[in-house]
Amino acid sequence: MATLFHLFLYLQIMKDELLTYLKSKIGGLPHSPGVYQYYNKDGVVIYVGKAKDLKKRVSSYFNKVHEEGKTRILVKHIVDIVPIVVDTEEDALLLENNLIKKYQPRYNVLLKDDKTFPWIVVKNEAFPRVFQTRSFIKDGSTYFGPYTSLSMVRTLIDLFRDLYPLRTCSLNLKPEAILKGKYKVCLEFHMGRCKAPCVGLYNEEAYLHNVEAIKNILKGNVSSVTKYMKELMLDLASQMEFEKADEIKQQLKQLESYQSKSTVVNPKMQNVDVFSIVDDENSAFVNFLKVVNGSIIQSHTMEFKKRIEESQSDVLLLAITEMQSRTQMLAAEILVPFMPEFSFKQFSFTVPQIGDKKKLLDLSERNVKYYRLEQIKQQISHKKVSRDERVVAKIQSDLRLKESPVHIECFDNSNIQGTNPVAACVVFRNGKPFPKDYRHYNIKTVIGANDFASMQEIVYRRYKRLVDEGVSLPQLIVIDGGKGQLGAAVQALTELNLMGQIAVIGIAKRLEEIFFPGDPVPLYIDKNSESLKVIQHLRNEAHRFGITFHRLKRSSNFMGSELDAIPGIGPATVQQLFTHFKSLNNIKGATMENLQALIGLDKGSKVYSWFNTGNVS
Repeated sequence: MATLFHLFLYLQIMKDELLTYLKSKIGGLPHSPGVYQYYNKDGVVIYVGKAKDLKKRVSSYFNKVHEEGKTRILVKHIVDIVPIVVDTEEDALLLENNLIKKYQPRYNVLLKDDKTFPWIVVKNEAFPRVFQTRSFIKDGSTYFGPYTSLSMVRTLIDLFRDLYPLRTCSLNLKPEAILKGKYKVCLEFHMGRCKAPCVGLYNEEAYLHNVEAIKNILKGNVSSVTKYMKELMLDLASQMEFEKADEIKQQLKQLESYQSKSTVVNPKMQNVDVFSIVDDENSAFVNFLKVVNGSIIQSHTMEFKKRIEESQSDVLLLAITEMQSRTQMLAAEILVPFMPEFSFKQFSFTVPQIGDKKKLLDLSERNVKYYRLEQIKQQISHKKVSRDERVVAKIQSDLRLKESPVHIECFDNSNIQGTNPVAACVVFRNGKPFPKDYRHYNIKTVIGANDFASMQEIVYRRYKRLVDEGVSLPQLIVIDGGKGQLGAAVQALTELNLMGQIAVIGIAKRLEEIFFPGDPVPLYIDKNSESLKVIQHLRNEAHRFGITFHRLKRSSNFMGSELDAIPGIGPATVQQLFTHFKSLNNIKGATMENLQALIGLDKGSKVYSWFNTGNVS
């Protein structure tokens, strides 16, 4: 008891000393903008925050009782405070964003998608190159974007190279370098995709004219280009060049998607950016719209995972800072749903109440609400639909079944030159094997190798018994074989009046065709489809199960016939021999003394003589 008391006293002294230390740190903080970092006992940054007034903001963590439990836990883990004083509020925002990315503190709001956006750059050089990049370098080059869709960027780059003979090399093509004649034409020239400015075969003025056309497309002036592409597509189609025409068609779709603009404001309005936010207990969603000449040219929604009681203002400022770092440029005016706590020098905030700007803000809010709703739907769908349910639903869709095939049965015949004919039935439930219900069958009414008749017999016997016993029937029957085996199974089901109650298909081995009753044209399922993989698994499992049974039966029949052929050796003696010697080979190799000791002098002598002399004395 005394030990526990002293431990408690020690911890209390440690706690008091920590509070004294933290208060001294807070007392030395200035009333200036800055960033504060909280460290835990392991020296790890657990939280980074910004403040217009460092002293006031940091003090608030320790001067009141927080309703939010996560914030209380954060405060309990703080053992050190490291402030960074900056000149402006904007500097504090930018520094906070960089530190969060660097340390990824446990209690900070987390941006789920922090990848950089792609740009299209027209390089500042002789015979400018046009290519995609994720790095924004201030070297005089012209950057367009950033784009939220990488496929859009690639489509535009491919389009430019198809329409204009642009160079792709990184050679220095200044006039003096070309005149030295040290370059040679490359494969791009021979393919007709470049006119070899490197050896003076292409005029720079004409090249720059093409570059200006590309810039116009990237600025949104694409009407002339789309007109040209449509004419080219129709021309290719008239010449039966359908594949090339389809490529142009797909490029047109992407280009028209790029061109499409929701003009919701007066075109005379100056460029603006729009931010809106919705949040719940765990997440916040921020939508960004870029408006140029009254038209929306970019829309992007970011999702943030909240860790403690971050306000909407905190998350909105983080999103604005993040977008500024990604795009390198924001409009001079930003439309927001409420006035943020911090300000920026480069741009001003506006909270529109009426007019075209309010329409823009409302549109951004509809976008972010729709995005959040879709995320919730996906989460619910992902949680509810298991792998088994998805596979069963896929089979039902691919085979166009009326019922969900939760219970599937598959049949296969096995015989070698008509001997020992057997059949196997395997059962799958929810797309997985259910060995407990597997069944073997000996063919009773068919003589010789007749797969069709054997299939008819075994299907009839299987479902006659299930009907008589009142057992539930499968939703799908799979027959290993083509039209013949399928027809035999259909005949058996017709005799039982089950056709129409159970779906039945056949799968042929060679091309994995799926046959339906009465349909001469087979169905080909995608080779990578989960449906085909389950059907193949059924077929292979039935084949394996049937072959195993067939081998066992053939082996036992062979061994039995060998011993049964010996005069004077009955079934009881055969059983006695196999029980002792385990196999026919061991019986053949046994000495006469061992055989006589086991089954008697007379029988032992007969068995030994049969296998060693070929006669029974």
